[in-house]
Amino acid sequence: MPSRNVLKLDAPDSFYHVYARGNSKGKIFASAEDYEYFIHLLQRYLSAEEAHDPYGISYPNFYNKIELISYCLMPNHFHLLVYQHQAGAMAAIMRSLLTSYSRYFNKKYHKSGSLFESRYKASLISDDAYLQHITRYIHLNPRQWRSYPHSSLQYFLQPSSESWIRPKRVVIMFDTSEKYLRFIEDYTSHKQMLDILKHELANDIEA
Repeated sequence: MPSRNVLKLDAPDSFYHVYARGNSKGKIFASAEDYEYFIHLLQRYLSAEEAHDPYGISYPNFYNKIELISYCLMPNHFHLLVYQHQAGAMAAIMRSLLTSYSRYFNKKYHKSGSLFESRYKASLISDDAYLQHITRYIHLNPRQWRSYPHSSLQYFLQPSSESWIRPKRVVIMFDTSEKYLRFIEDYTSHKQMLDILKHELANDIEA
């Protein structure tokens, strides 16, 4: 079962559903370039190889501390499913991610103040069945989920050599990518479960 909005319980070797939305439900992604920059930041912090700034200084790297399992970026909010190896890693990467993206967004659109409504929220996931349903919930956020370009669904359906996104911990629960796709498509019979997840995990997110 998920523990709702668990921020104080910082457990190693654990799955977390992480989510945040824009201040006053405002947009946090206003163009295709914004989505791309957010993904660029995920790649910066989570790739196997360290990234460097223009002066050759290494950016923080969390590859050995946290895994990104799945994600979906929506106009006014985002969802991440992560596996935290080391206590404190999630807080550290979210601080770097949200600070860097907010700086980019505010500079681009000549804004000031907080881009996000509040500190991100996170729910500890301790049950495999919920873990599977959470990936489905995340991937079903967009109405046109099959062709939506800003989610991790593509990495669940076809092999990838990317090191910053690692869906294997969930993919191995299904024999084939086709079975995972059928699991996604069969959401009608599981609508009650999805509604429970939406309430328990992200009741204040407009999905």
